[in-house]
Amino acid sequence: MIRSSLQRGIALSFAAVMVCPMARAAEHVTLKNGFELDCVRREAMGDRVRLYLAKDSASYLDVARDAVARVEEIPDLPEALTKASTANDKHLSAAPSALTHEEMHTMLAHAGDEHNIDADLLASVVRAESGGQVRAVSRAGAQGLMQLMPKTAGELGVHDTFQPEENISGGTAYLDQLLDRYHDNVALALAAYNAGPAAVDRYHGIPPYRETRAYVARVIREFNRRKRMVGVNEQIAQAQ
Repeated sequence: MIRSSLQRGIALSFAAVMVCPMARAAEHVTLKNGFELDCVRREAMGDRVRLYLAKDSASYLDVARDAVARVEEIPDLPEALTKASTANDKHLSAAPSALTHEEMHTMLAHAGDEHNIDADLLASVVRAESGGQVRAVSRAGAQGLMQLMPKTAGELGVHDTFQPEENISGGTAYLDQLLDRYHDNVALALAAYNAGPAAVDRYHGIPPYRETRAYVARVIREFNRRKRMVGVNEQIAQAQ
């Protein structure tokens, strides 16, 4: 059940691209889950690797060492991207670098209750959009956990896309609008979230974009996985 009062069929995912908030990146890191990051440097920490996203060492992400697929040296980032990244520095310095499982669950549950959307669907969108990284920034300029474009964020009243609760609230409101627009057709709403409603309307369905089709399938697949795990846990609890 996607909404508390409506039955919906679903599934999906998308490999987001994140860049560091700085002009000169030293390495391009590709993770096994498909996510990519531009980083200043890496530091081994036991079975984990710390990826520094800025020269001041205040912005970083920790990942499992075996989660890294490859590392490549990269040239300077384009000037246009540099300007956009620099403009985000003040947000990045104030935003938390990561959320605990409990914090994420609380935020998603609150947003889900406010918009009557299943929190597991929201969690699946977060996983597909940003991999749960608070400071994710795509090369297209989408920001935060649910990857809001600045214009969309402004229309939704989101003032700081790198504040996780505000970003999730805005992303959930946007998904709610799309679900209403497409009469609770989750696949179409997800396609519109990824490619924009204009593309969905133009093709009268999921656009024939490989990225969008893969995204929709990945989100729905993750949602179904989460629901199966809920069922398994319930069975275990009943057996005890």
